[in-house]
Amino acid sequence: MVTVHHLNNSRSQRVLWLLEELGVEYTVKRYERNSKTMLAPPELKAVHPLGKSPVITDDGHTIAETGAIIEYLVGRYGNGRMIPAEGSPERLRYSYWLHYAEGSIMPLLVMKLVLSQVPKGSPAIIRPVARGIVAGVDKMFLGPNLRTHIAWIEGELGKTVWFAGAEFSAADVQMSFPAEAIAARGEGGVPPNIAGFLQRIHARPAYQRALQKGGPYDLLK
Repeated sequence: MVTVHHLNNSRSQRVLWLLEELGVEYTVKRYERNSKTMLAPPELKAVHPLGKSPVITDDGHTIAETGAIIEYLVGRYGNGRMIPAEGSPERLRYSYWLHYAEGSIMPLLVMKLVLSQVPKGSPAIIRPVARGIVAGVDKMFLGPNLRTHIAWIEGELGKTVWFAGAEFSAADVQMSFPAEAIAARGEGGVPPNIAGFLQRIHARPAYQRALQKGGPYDLLK
């Protein structure tokens, strides 16, 4: 049976959702972030040396990285579901978004989150300087790049109902976390096509079941 090593408020929520969509039986082993550092607990290193989530164990295998986990679960348990046909245009889009989520947009969103915490963790005497540095990085690099990526995602969702095309797929599961992060941490409101995507996924019964299994999910606030 699949065991999901689930860290609260993390990318592993997507894995629970995918398993619910596939109808695969699984167990959840919960881990809680450190309340001060928000880092994963050291117990996760007993599962995988990097001590990160998501990570699953199944049939003697330990698989980390959301994209790799999705490929494994869809390949082993999907029976052709949640993935477009090989050789189709939709399959190309599927592969693109499956890798884009963690390879392009999430590093920028994580950088923005980390930098936002720098002034708070700085000594009071240098806090104004820290704020200035963060504001400069945001103005010169992060802000323009994030706006470009968000506009790209928004435009692509204006062409198709789901990321890979007309049919829901695991690419939508993968892209859910960046979309949630844009809604939670973005500035200037959520673009309408991204907002529509979030409404559609939130309405899916499997998504709701995954929330019940995973517990409170602060990115939704």
